[in-house]
Formats: sequence, C-alpha cells, structure tokens
Amino acid sequence: MPKVAYSEEDRERIRTQLVAVGLELMAKQGIQHTTVEQVYKKVGISRTFFYSFFSTKEDLIVETLYLQQPKIIQYVQALMADPALSWREAVKQFLHACCYGEENGIAVLTIEEQQLIFKRLSKESYQVFRQKQRRLFGEILENFGIQADTARINLFTNLSLTAMVVRRAIPNTLPLFVPEAADETVDFQLNAIVDALEKLKTDPPLEKWK
Repeated sequence: MPKVAYSEEDRERIRTQLVAVGLELMAKQGIQHTTVEQVYKKVGISRTFFYSFFSTKEDLIVETLYLQQPKIIQYVQALMADPALSWREAVKQFLHACCYGEENGIAVLTIEEQQLIFKRLSKESYQVFRQKQRRLFGEILENFGIQADTARINLFTNLSLTAMVVRRAIPNTLPLFVPEAADETVDFQLNAIVDALEKLKTDPPLEKWK
C-alpha cells in the first residue's frame, strides 16, 4: 500500500480529532481505562501515525485537559446565569459535577494518574500546565463573583482537587477509608468549600493575580 501524504491542514485536523476523541473517552470511562489504541482506532489512523503527534499517552492527556478548560468555564457561566439556582446551589452543583466527572463528561485525574503524568512531563511542559491550571481556577473564582488573588487561587485549587481525588480514590487507592460513607464525605467537603468561598465574596483580595 502506498504511503499516504498528509498536508499540514490534514495533520492539524487529525491532531484536533485525537485530542477531542481522547477527551470524550477519558471523560466517559476514566483516564486510566482509556488506551492509546482506543483513541487512534476511533480516529482511523495507525499506531505509528499517532506517535508522530504525541510521543506518550501523557502528552495526549495534558492536551485533553487543556481542551476541557474552556468547556469548564462555559459550564460555570451557565450555572451562575441560571435563575433557578441560588449562588450557593450553583457553586455546589459545579463542584459536585467535577467530583463525579465520569457522570458529567468531565475528565478528572486520579492520584495515580497525577503521579504518573508529572513524572513523565518535561520541566517546561509542567510549568505550562501549572500556569494554565492557575488561570483556570482563577477564572472559576471570578465567575463565582469572587475576586481572585494568588493565595485564594492556590487554596481553592487544593480544596477542589482534594475533594475530587479523594472521591475517586475510595476505596481503590485509599482502602482504609470507608466506601459506604464516600458520598457523604464528598458532600461534607463541598459544603465546607462553599462556606469558605461565600466568606471570600465579601473580603477584598490581598493582591492581583493576572
């Protein structure tokens, strides 16, 4: 079979498809259970051709997370604009959707996935990821009507991710936790986060983050 010659436009289209399909599969079935083979077969290309775009699965995962970021902001904005929801209900619904990402089309990293990915990312890629992550959480806070500064973004990031990863880690990664109380634990954490955020709405930030 003769080798197919792809134009730059073709390659860009295929790369976009790979990231979109990767996000779709990872959000639906989890990042760990999504394989490179599933992605490139759904797009209709070979394994070798896939690796001409992404040298590792981890590189693809990071790109899917970048693709997801504007979708997350749109979701926040839709919730905050919903007249049927109070501020507190909208914020909690957003956090709940992220904690139960596989039920809501949101890809969330487990503890193991975070460890694996960032072991394999270059220092430069890691720095880019942290910058984009910081901007994402800052924009979420501002859409909540909370003025963001570095300290607030850092705290909100840690509180949010803690609730997400703990929920995903019970009981597989954290076997000594009680799985029967997992949902109640998440609900308690989310209420505590919303309480803290509600207080921040009336407090001025210490510094600008942008």
